[in-house]
Amino acid sequence: MAFGGSDAGGPGLGTSAVKVLIAGGFGVGKTTMVTSVSEIQPLRTEEMISAISNRTDDLSGVEDKRTTTVALDFGRITINRSLILYLFGTPGQERFWFMWDELATGALGAVVLADTRRLDGCFASVDFFERRKIPFIVAINNFHGEQAYTTDEVRDAADLDAEIPVVQCDARDRDSSKKVLETLLQHLIARTMRAHAQAQTQARQR
Repeated sequence: MAFGGSDAGGPGLGTSAVKVLIAGGFGVGKTTMVTSVSEIQPLRTEEMISAISNRTDDLSGVEDKRTTTVALDFGRITINRSLILYLFGTPGQERFWFMWDELATGALGAVVLADTRRLDGCFASVDFFERRKIPFIVAINNFHGEQAYTTDEVRDAADLDAEIPVVQCDARDRDSSKKVLETLLQHLIARTMRAHAQAQTQARQR
């Protein structure tokens, strides 16, 4: 798959770099999203799915999958001359989850990809970020144009707070993946503004 080109010029003085995780269950489209949106040749640590993997990983719903991420995916996208996102895709199989804590260090936020063919695959990711208080959004990856569930149905199934955005996307499409990242940034800004307003209110009440 071709990776995306940058819509902005190169980074300049005063540029901020932000770490963002692309997480989710096995075979949900994390590598695809990082690849579709990255302006550089993405780093991918994929291996062929072996007979041993077939016995340990649940391939239901993704029977045609031939490779799997064993460490991480890495890409970059320049939002504008003052902001660059470094994207880290997490491995999806449970036996590699021990790497998530390391990958999450320093992350400003995360995208949890959900596959409606196996929706329960996103629950562990949601729980991971909630427990570590890392802001996240949920993006429903519609494979082959299928929109099996509405955003409200996914929100209810994952028991998400009302403030957490849930959006539809196609991880193969660069513009769609960019909109997901833009939604995450808007969510982070809104959280910061709410926290600032609460701090001001508390200061006035003292």
